[in-house]
Amino acid sequence: MLQVDNLTAAYGQVSVLHGISLKVQKGQVVTLIGSNGAGKTTTMRAISGMLAPTAGSIRLGDQDITGLPAHRISRLGVAHSPEGRRVFPTQSVRDNLLLGAFSRLTFGGRKRGDVEGDLERSLDLFPRLRERRDQLAGTLSGGEQQMLAMARALMLQPDVLLLDEPSMGLAPILVEEVFAIIRRLKETGITMLLVEQFAGAALAVADYGYVMENGRISVEGPALQLQNDPKVRAAYLGGGHA
Repeated sequence: MLQVDNLTAAYGQVSVLHGISLKVQKGQVVTLIGSNGAGKTTTMRAISGMLAPTAGSIRLGDQDITGLPAHRISRLGVAHSPEGRRVFPTQSVRDNLLLGAFSRLTFGGRKRGDVEGDLERSLDLFPRLRERRDQLAGTLSGGEQQMLAMARALMLQPDVLLLDEPSMGLAPILVEEVFAIIRRLKETGITMLLVEQFAGAALAVADYGYVMENGRISVEGPALQLQNDPKVRAAYLGGGHA
């Protein structure tokens, strides 16, 4: 479904990724864990077209999407729920969700389908958003904005959903709620690549995991294997944080 091979990327003259390779099979949840600054968010940005890679390749199914602009990658089926939420604060919850389906509503985009029906299904998945559907997104709590960012990405009806730090800044009870939603999405067969600071929770929901260190993959394997790996446990699971 998603295949990344020998990916390198940089910000200006500063090289951040040094030959990253990973894959996400259809219906899988794959997690990317590692310390702050390891290159996890940069990997997500390169996949979604927010940052142009300097070398390597990214394939979605049988299509090469390396270096394509973000709007084209979105139209091909990659939805990115970015670190920091990035909701449209002066737009209502409903309008934020409809903006998530923008490439389905424009010429040359993804198949339109039942956008209003998908909106209702998103609100069923996130009942707190239903209560606030006409409220401005900027007035929501941090947890509600995170739910809105996830729901907005789902409105694309993506082939692959990129979730970057969905629990960042949330109270523990809201972290549990976010992971409960991720588990429900997994049950519906949505393909996901998850970057998450809570390595234990991420590995508990994932099928496969990659550990990043200094812009490289240092360890990979089935999530259960990583949970039981002494080095991974010592570095990332002892305190619960990646």
